[in-house]
Amino acid sequence: MLPLALIVQQRGFVVAGSDRALDQGRTAGKFDFLRARGIALFPQDGSGLTRADTVLVTSAAVEESVPDVQAARRLGATLVTRAQLLAQLFNAAPTAVGIAGTSGKSTTTGMIAWLLHRVGMAPTVMNGAVMKNFVTAEAPFASALVGSGTVFVAEVDESDGSIAHYTPQVAVLNNVAFDHKSLDELRPLFRDFSAKAQRAVLNLDNPETARLAAALPAERRSTYSLSDTSADLLASAVVPAPDGIAFRVRESGTAPIAVRLAVPGRHNVANALAALAAARALGVGLADAALALDGFAGIRRRLEAVGRAGGITVIDDFAHNPDKIAATLATLHDFPGRLLLMFQPHGFGPLRLMKAELVACFAENMAPDDVLAMPEPVYFGGTVDRSVGSRDIVAGIQARGGRAQDFHDRAACGDHLLALARPGDRIVVMGARDDTLSTFAEDLLRRLDSSPR
Repeated sequence: MLPLALIVQQRGFVVAGSDRALDQGRTAGKFDFLRARGIALFPQDGSGLTRADTVLVTSAAVEESVPDVQAARRLGATLVTRAQLLAQLFNAAPTAVGIAGTSGKSTTTGMIAWLLHRVGMAPTVMNGAVMKNFVTAEAPFASALVGSGTVFVAEVDESDGSIAHYTPQVAVLNNVAFDHKSLDELRPLFRDFSAKAQRAVLNLDNPETARLAAALPAERRSTYSLSDTSADLLASAVVPAPDGIAFRVRESGTAPIAVRLAVPGRHNVANALAALAAARALGVGLADAALALDGFAGIRRRLEAVGRAGGITVIDDFAHNPDKIAATLATLHDFPGRLLLMFQPHGFGPLRLMKAELVACFAENMAPDDVLAMPEPVYFGGTVDRSVGSRDIVAGIQARGGRAQDFHDRAACGDHLLALARPGDRIVVMGARDDTLSTFAEDLLRRLDSSPR
């Protein structure tokens, strides 16, 4: 919601808002930033809605019973969802680039934003996460970029089906895997999204997206891969490092070009290939695009090193579904050091939906000496079925021989991991939809720094 509010404000509208987190006294920094930008904030009690000509924009987390929604209905104000408003802006752009997929959307969006910015295309960008390259003292929450060019780049979401609202000129689809919806529900959403585009960028290393690529005419698709030699863009000579990864990329019939990323992991090679393919679809030469990608600083909370104390590194990471968690663990296991994991599920609903897959993910991807601690899922209010909790995931992992333990709250998880931590270990805080996870990770680092080991 924050980047969308900034983009709408830049287009001349008066913007105000409310947030459950504001009423609960959380993430004060974000709200101070919004106030400093001239965005008025109100309690979520309906008091901010007083005029019928107001447009109330709601996220998927805002239920019909929320007082703001009730106030808007009494006034006869217009109600639209976040996705509907974003789709209106996106579809009206001369050149619209949509980034979709189960994993890697925010990073790929950030890569495309940085690349297009560096080649002078001045894009407008709507991202779901903070892009480090655009962070300044005045814009610490740089999840939006408002440019003067004709290109509108947006991360689009399939979790609520709203991907159907978007009509991209260039559709980027990183991968398709089980997450918020079953594969049977996801396949038609992603198929239609790709089919609407003038050019679809598709990953041949993912079976689902490879099938979509095979169904499209060659002139309407651009493909990429780390292994399939038929791909339009192929990565090779991948060399991982703790602070990044290097590879070579070749376009069909041309010599390979060296690329060095300042973000680690083979999954980021795939994200970079998607960004390069999108740039090629917009007419940027591969050599220029690869050079422009240099210096990409990453996305906040994507394998972000918080710091190191007493020989122990603390890492903050957004991983919350099986694909993302597996990618995080694979990247960290490229280098020595035990992993002490704290995974906070991002809701009771997703935990219930992905129970078996989460158990399998941790059991299969944790090393024998890795340790997992899980608190109960994040909960900020509203109606929800709590029949499956973290204890169920932990029990499944333990049954498969993994070292896991559940705790009632996050603080107890932190105490447990700090008590276990020794020089050479890496403490990894994982989870989504909760900005206070970063504060939690920073607090762990402070405690490490102040305690002798």
